[in-house]
Formats: sequence, C-alpha cells, structure tokens
Amino acid sequence: MLTEYNFLSYMQKRIVALEAIMPLREELQTYLAQNRQTCNVNEGDFLLTPGQTSSKIYFIETGLVRGYYLNNGKELTTGFMKEGDFVISPVSFFRNRPSFEYLQLLEDSRLYALCRDLLFEAYERFAEFNKIGRIVTEEYYVRSELRTHYMRGQTAAEKYSTFLAEYAAIINRVPIQHIASFLGITPETLSRIRAKR
Repeated sequence: MLTEYNFLSYMQKRIVALEAIMPLREELQTYLAQNRQTCNVNEGDFLLTPGQTSSKIYFIETGLVRGYYLNNGKELTTGFMKEGDFVISPVSFFRNRPSFEYLQLLEDSRLYALCRDLLFEAYERFAEFNKIGRIVTEEYYVRSELRTHYMRGQTAAEKYSTFLAEYAAIINRVPIQHIASFLGITPETLSRIRAKR
C-alpha cells in the first residue's frame, strides 16, 4: 500500500530530477503533488490501446512499460520505460487523436499520472515547468532519432551492443522476443548474438 511517506519520498526524487533541469518553485511542487493520480497496474495490463486517445502522462515509480504497435499482425516494439521515466504516446497525446500504439505493463507497476489539461495548465502557469516540458520533449525526440539512425546503419550485433549500453538496467527484465522486436531482428538471431558474448 502506498503511504503518504512513500509518496512524498517519491515526489521528492522526481522533484530532484526535474530540478536538475530547472529549479521548481514551491507553488509548482504543490500543484504537481495535488493534481497527480496514483495508479497501481498489474503486469499485462494496458495503459493505452489503439483507438483510445492518450490523455495522461505517466511517471513510473516502480515497474516497466513497453510501447508497441502491430504491422500486419506482427508486434513492433517502440520502446521501454522503467523507474524514473515518463510514459506517453506522443502522437496521440499531443495531437489529441486516437492512438495506433499499445502501452503495456511488463511488470506490476506503480505510476503517477497527470491529465493533459492539467499538464498544459502547468505549462501556462509555471514558466519553469514549460521549459522542463520542452527539454523532456527534446530528449524524447533525440532518443527517437538516435534509434532510427542505429536501426538503419548498424549490424544486428551492433544494435544489440547499443541496446546493452542504453538499457543495461532492464536487460534481464525484458523477454527476448520484445528486445528482438525493438531491434528489428528475429529472436533466433538475437539468441545467436547473445550466445557469442
């Protein structure tokens, strides 16, 4: 059960992380604490499925989330989000339109959510939060571009080495088929690469 102490401890960690980008006024800290929703979600459950419109941004306290979509019935993994990460379906959330993406829990997880309207209100009311939002969005975009780059230009073994460098904290928490899907290779190819390491 989430106690007030645990929540405050977690929020303090998130505030420290955000303040590494930009100092937060006490008024903003209070706004975020008062408007968050606590979500305890089970492994296998979905935060979002195709056709739904993403209306919340999530912060992961504990757990793991996978993003993916279907292409001719085949799952194509778009990313993994772990403790301390934001979870969002950008196209659906920022364009306020139905998603083509699934966001699924790979583990029992505890998350905190902020609705789109409240997030945009925070952007309007607090200049520092607007800047934080811009920097976080830039980081998301840079990661997406880097992934596109190495997906196109690297061998299967190089892709796996890059994955190990970027996702070392979750390598033993993600099924091999999801990693292979993320890298754009078959599970059999990934198994051979891992056996050689």
